[in-house]
Amino acid sequence: MKLTITYQESYSRSELLLRSFFGVIYITLPHAFLMMFCQIWSAIITFIAFWSILFTGRYPQSFFEYQVKMFRWSVRVQARGKNMVDGYPAFFPSGTDTLTNFEMDYPENLSRGTLLLKAFFGVIYCILPHGFMLAFRSLWGAILTFIAWWVVLFTGKYPQSTHEFNKGTILWSLRLSAYISYMTDVYPPFNGNE
Repeated sequence: MKLTITYQESYSRSELLLRSFFGVIYITLPHAFLMMFCQIWSAIITFIAFWSILFTGRYPQSFFEYQVKMFRWSVRVQARGKNMVDGYPAFFPSGTDTLTNFEMDYPENLSRGTLLLKAFFGVIYCILPHGFMLAFRSLWGAILTFIAWWVVLFTGKYPQSTHEFNKGTILWSLRLSAYISYMTDVYPPFNGNE
């Protein structure tokens, strides 16, 4: 699993202000509205993939590729929301972006035992502990992002340590989502390291 969010040498102050004051209207709402419909299809795919893995031990490859594209779309929007990159995020799973990317290898075989463990006990042993840790990490990331906003406004530079921290938080949440969505058998580590 590889997440790329390009650290830019300089950031646009005008885009920063535009995203800050009108981002909810022109980025968040349209993307969230369209993403909602694509997420319905994603949930259906996950349901079908569960049965496919249970009977064949494989995640249907076209379904897997769609889910990875959904993760890419999410990364595009999150990176703009945290002011980590400039530009407008492309819509839909098929959209592309030169500043962000997410890659995940297709697993040839997945464990039926792990599948059932995730289905019945995933909330207890995975979502609760990771969710608890991610809540605190996200809170700290929000504070760092607020500070970074001022730094970008006055210097045009995004603090690289904040960029790496926020990138790690996004990667951690993607690992958790991929694990719970039956896309991998690798339990997500409790960190945002590559």
